Amino acid sequence: MPALTLTHDGFLLHGKPFRILSGGFHYFRTHPDQWADRLRKARLLGLNTVETYVPWNLHQPTPDGPLDLDGLLDLPRFLELARDEGLSVLLRPGPYICAEWEGGGLPSWLTADPNVRQRSSDPRFTGAVDAYLDLLLPPLAPYMAAAGGPVIAVQVENEYGAYGEDTAYLAHLADALRKRGVEELLFTCDQADKAMLAAGSLPGVLSTGTFGSRVGDALEVLRAHQESGPLMCAEFWIGWFDHWGEPHHVRAADDAAADLDALLSAGASVNLYMFHGGTNFAFTSGANHDHAYAPTVTSYDYDAVLTECGDPGPKYAAFREVLARHTDVPDEPIPEPSPKLPPTEVRLTASANALVSAEFLAPAEHFTDPPTMEALGQSYGFVLYGTELPAIGDHVLHFTGGVGDRAQVFVNGAPAGVIERERHEDSIHVRSPEYGARLDVLVENMGRANYGVRIGDPKGITGPVFLDGEPLEDWTCHRLPLDRLPELPFRTTDTPVAGPGFHRGTFTVETPADAYLALPGWTKGVAWVNGFNLGRYWARGPQRRLYVPWPVLKAGENELTLLELQSATTRVAHLVDAPDLGWTARD
Repeated sequence: MPALTLTHDGFLLHGKPFRILSGGFHYFRTHPDQWADRLRKARLLGLNTVETYVPWNLHQPTPDGPLDLDGLLDLPRFLELARDEGLSVLLRPGPYICAEWEGGGLPSWLTADPNVRQRSSDPRFTGAVDAYLDLLLPPLAPYMAAAGGPVIAVQVENEYGAYGEDTAYLAHLADALRKRGVEELLFTCDQADKAMLAAGSLPGVLSTGTFGSRVGDALEVLRAHQESGPLMCAEFWIGWFDHWGEPHHVRAADDAAADLDALLSAGASVNLYMFHGGTNFAFTSGANHDHAYAPTVTSYDYDAVLTECGDPGPKYAAFREVLARHTDVPDEPIPEPSPKLPPTEVRLTASANALVSAEFLAPAEHFTDPPTMEALGQSYGFVLYGTELPAIGDHVLHFTGGVGDRAQVFVNGAPAGVIERERHEDSIHVRSPEYGARLDVLVENMGRANYGVRIGDPKGITGPVFLDGEPLEDWTCHRLPLDRLPELPFRTTDTPVAGPGFHRGTFTVETPADAYLALPGWTKGVAWVNGFNLGRYWARGPQRRLYVPWPVLKAGENELTLLELQSATTRVAHLVDAPDLGWTARD
C-alpha cells in the first residue's frame, strides 16, 4: 500500500491528512554542494515537499553504458538530503521531462533513430525506457516511502496530453514502474485543458494540472475531469524561462502570491514551479520551435522563489506570508543572501586558435558526405567540418538540410559568414581565392527542442552541401563535445581577439564565494572555471552574466577559459557580485 493515499478531496500520508506544499528544485541544475542549502530554505519557506525531474539523457548518455549517478547526477544523495531536512519528494522520472532541458530529457542516441516513434507504445521506444528503468530504479528503492524514504509519489510521463493520445503507452509506463517495485502513488500532470487532460490521463492514476493563473477556472476544469480526489496543481507557474534574443520574463511577487493564496484557499495542493530554478550548465539548455527555432539561455532563474544563486527573491517573503495562513511556518528568520566574491578582474593572456586546436581535441574522420552530429555518436557541443572548394571566385554554398543550429563558415581560415537556423538560413555566398581552398564549417548545437513534434531534431550539418548546385564531397570531421578540456596549444599574446579561439587567464581567490562572470566586449561562446562548464554566453542577451557557484572556486589560483566564437574588443573578464538577466518586456 502506498504511503500517500487519496480521500474524496485530499491526501493522507501514513493515514494522516496531508496537503502537498511543494517546490520545484532540479538537483541537476544546482551544484551538489549547494543542495542542502536550497532544501533548508524550502523547509523554512513552509514547504513540506520538493519536486524534481530526472534527466534520462544525462543519466544514460550511451545506450549500453552504465548509469551515471555521480556529482550533479547523484540522485540518491539528493534524496537522502531531502529526507534529512524532513521533506517529502515528488519524483518525475519521465522518460520525457520537457523542463526546457536539452531534448526534453530524451537521449539523442534514441531520438536520432527515425524508425523509433518517440513517446509511444512502439516497442523500440518502450524497450529502451524499460532498460533505463532497470538501471535507475534499484538505486532509488531505499528512498521510496515504502522503505522509509522521502519519495511519496512518482509521475507517469509529463504533460502527455499536449503531445499524443497513446493510452497504451501510458499504461506501459505505469506498469513498468509497478513491476520494478514502485509502490508509491502514481500521478499524471497536464495543462488545465479538457482535451489535454483527457489525452494525458490514465484510469486509476491521479490527474493533476499545470497552470499559473486563472486559478478558479483551472481547478474547475480539473474537477470536471476528475470528480473526486484531491485537487493539485503539479506546476504552479510563478515565472517563466528565457530565449536568446527575447526579453527576460518576470512576474510580480504580489500577483503570484495572490494566485497562490487563491489556490490554497480552494483546498488544493501545489508544487511551485520553480522554487529554485538554477542553471543550465554546460550544453544542457533546450529549445522551442513554434514558427522558428528558439534556443533557451543558460540561466534557469525562472524568476523563482530563490534566485539562481540561491538567495531569497521577492517571492520568498510574499509566499511565506501566504503559506503562514494555511500551514505552520518555521519560526525562523528569512535566510540571508550568500556571501559574494569581491569584484575581480581576470586578464586572459593566453590564446589558442580553435580551428587549429581541433587536431588536439579529436582526430579527423573522413566521410563522403557530412554526417550529422548524431551519426558521429555525439550529443552536445560542436562539430568542425572541412573540405576543399573546387573552383575560384564567388559562389553560393547551400546546405540542403539546413544546419543544427549555428554554423560559422571559413575559407582558408578567414571568416566567410554565419548561418543560423533560427533565421531560417541555409545558404551563404563564399569567395574562393584558389582551386582547393580550404572550407571549414564549425557547427554548434544550441540545444535540442524540448517540446512538441520536433523533439530529437538533428544537429550538425543535416543534409548534403552544394556549391553552385554541385555536391561537395570528401569531408573531414572533428568531434568537439568539449566535455573536457585537454592541454591546448596556448601561447601568451596581447593581440586582439578574433575567433574562434580559446582564451585562458588566472585569478586569485581568498575565500570562495558565489560570483557572476561578466563579459562586456565579448560576443558569443562558452566559459569554464577550473574546468567546470558554466554554460553559453551571448551578447545577444537577454542574459549578460553567467553564475559561478562557490564550490567550483578554490582558495588561491583559479583558471578561467573562454571559447570565443566571434571576436572581442577586450582581453579582460570580470567576476562581479550580482546577476544581469537582461531587459524585460516592460523595459
